[in-house]
Amino acid sequence: MSSLASKNAPTGLAPAAWATGAGTDPLARAQHGQVGASVSRIDGPLKVRGAAPFAAEAPLEGLAYASVRYATIPKGRIASLDTAEAEGAPGVLLVMTHRNAPRMKPMPVFGSAPKAAGGNDLPILQDDRVHWNGQPVAVVLAETQEQADHAASLIAIGYEGEPALTSFAEAKARGTEPAKFMGQPLGLEIGDPDAALGHAAYRVDAVYRTPRHSHNPIEPHAATIHWDGVNLRVHDATQAVSHTAWSLAQIFGLDEANVHVTSPFVGGGFGSKTLWEHQVLGAAAAKLAGRPVRIALSREGVYRTVGGRTLTEQRVAIGAAEDGGFKAIVHTGTIATTAHNGMPEPFILATMNLYRADSFRLGVDTVELDMIANTFMRAPGEAVGTFALESAVDELAHEMGIDPIELRVRNEPERDPIKGTPFSSRNIVAAYRAGAERFGWSRRRAEPGTLREGEWQVGLGCATATYPYHRMPGGAARLTIRRDGTAEVAIAAHEMGMGTATVQTQIAAERLGLPLDSVSFAYGDSTLPGMVLAGGSQQTASIGASVIAAQRALVAELLKLAGNDTPLAGLSPDEVGALNGGLAKLDEPDRFESYASILERAGRDAVDAVGEAVPPKETERFSMHSYGALFAEVRVNAVTGELRVSRFLASYDCGRILNPKTAASQFRGGIIMGLGLALMEETQFDERTGRIMNPSLAEYHVPVHLDVPPIELIWDDKPDPQAPMGARGIGEIGITGVAAAIANAVFNATGKRVRDLPITLDKLM
Repeated sequence: MSSLASKNAPTGLAPAAWATGAGTDPLARAQHGQVGASVSRIDGPLKVRGAAPFAAEAPLEGLAYASVRYATIPKGRIASLDTAEAEGAPGVLLVMTHRNAPRMKPMPVFGSAPKAAGGNDLPILQDDRVHWNGQPVAVVLAETQEQADHAASLIAIGYEGEPALTSFAEAKARGTEPAKFMGQPLGLEIGDPDAALGHAAYRVDAVYRTPRHSHNPIEPHAATIHWDGVNLRVHDATQAVSHTAWSLAQIFGLDEANVHVTSPFVGGGFGSKTLWEHQVLGAAAAKLAGRPVRIALSREGVYRTVGGRTLTEQRVAIGAAEDGGFKAIVHTGTIATTAHNGMPEPFILATMNLYRADSFRLGVDTVELDMIANTFMRAPGEAVGTFALESAVDELAHEMGIDPIELRVRNEPERDPIKGTPFSSRNIVAAYRAGAERFGWSRRRAEPGTLREGEWQVGLGCATATYPYHRMPGGAARLTIRRDGTAEVAIAAHEMGMGTATVQTQIAAERLGLPLDSVSFAYGDSTLPGMVLAGGSQQTASIGASVIAAQRALVAELLKLAGNDTPLAGLSPDEVGALNGGLAKLDEPDRFESYASILERAGRDAVDAVGEAVPPKETERFSMHSYGALFAEVRVNAVTGELRVSRFLASYDCGRILNPKTAASQFRGGIIMGLGLALMEETQFDERTGRIMNPSLAEYHVPVHLDVPPIELIWDDKPDPQAPMGARGIGEIGITGVAAAIANAVFNATGKRVRDLPITLDKLM
């Protein structure tokens, strides 16, 4: 052996069960205990010390503060506009309206191009038109936020209204259109479901409704913006830095390289933090004023200008044979959207994979209203679609007199019910069995209203959670190894509080054979490689696949640098693994050299490599989804109608769990959001004026600590052989199925079937 071999060479390399979507990756065969460990979030200390800079905290000299004035009619034009009093108010630097705003192109609406990030495609302050009640119509810049807010209130605006369509019922009466989601039709039919329903031994047929929902991240939307000549610098709260940079370049007629967007910390996004009017308004005002601008939306401002989840009206009809086998599933309905973004709520997505049936009819129709544009909200489609589907399954089980878990098991598909492709991994039946035993499902009584504790009627309900596996193309990552034994992963990804930076540091440390504290993770910067969007629960798989590709490229480069005077001479990247700060032959670990040794001999302080993940072909060959079996216990007061969720258990099948601590946080956060969906969240939309009437957390209710019961989590931790690291997404599945589990428990407690969310006291009296 060469003298370069380490005296502390590793004594063995354990096999691993990681896959890349194209078979087992030899470089993933060396495990070091980083992945799968419960590691606390590396951004935690910064946040608890208040040292993590968010978008509205980026320090810049000479900042001007922006305040936005919003339209108060749903459709029409600005007939009169007097800004004189506002311009003369203390501290005011600029009042920007359609009369003096720079010429800008409309936002590229999300989905219209690979990097389009806009929430709508309307012009911003380019004319006197009003398209929804809440549209920004003026911006004031002042020396302080208070001065800007006061001056904005002094602008006198007169409107000339036009007939607006804001009534959902009226819009439906005029006719609906088939919806599309991300360019794909939201409709299909297999067999003859009408005939199957007509001949079914048992059937349910009901309409379920969910209201509008508004986004309420802890950090309201904000940006700190400045120009340096033709270069635009934006410190943003965004879950799409690359997309935002490209889109702003299109709006202002710039080269993409002239726009630099950073977003190191985001206080919650849930689908809302892409590109909206405020970033564009801030950049335009900064250009006019020649000063840096901070634009931070108030909570009301978020409701006025940032879209949320639209309302849904869903029909679910299921017909079953005597043995419980589904003969037909019909899941159709209508949602509301706008002419300026066309973002539907695809509530049929979960129904496309959960159960087998002889026939299907699935479809989403849409009507266009004069209102704020919709956007993505945690598990768009699945969150509300599972409420309808899983409530209907529970209704059918009650009608048939069998256990609702057993009915689900009887209709478990062997292959994808729609596509016919095999499942990459599906263990939902086992999840139900484990969850039922842990929860004490045997305590449930089949006859509603028969389990009581004093005044309290006690009920148990279950439902299935599901969310598809996604992995985005275009994910490139850069890995750097330094002679001092440290490494950096760099990719234009995002940390919104879900633990991305922590998990990706674990993945990189394990694949590089380094201690966790020797690896740093650079992200949230549009100048970094890649264009990974934080959405669709796909960021972990997308980044991980890119890190795998970058490590392969880095190992190849290190082997070149090592040359022939090394224990690694003549080896290919597929023959070596990384551990203990260096590279070793997989089946002959004494053939080892450290990174420091390789770089020292090569006269290099560092070496880096960029790798791009292979296209996500795995979803073309396999049906890939995460699943969960949910169990809720509720108590309903027989005298007052008060509803309390007293226990909740979720049993998940989500592939390999890369960090149990951050995963548990994600699951619980989604479940708590599901509690809000079930019990209290509702955007009050005045159909007379098209105005949101409860734009604050005092009037839009979300769960607080006292609303949240003990939540128990279990999972199987079985790697998916087709997913990078064996892991599927966990960010959004938590909210799915929760509303149905609670509604089903309410029925079991009271005999009252609530089909319109939220389940408020008036529906239980």
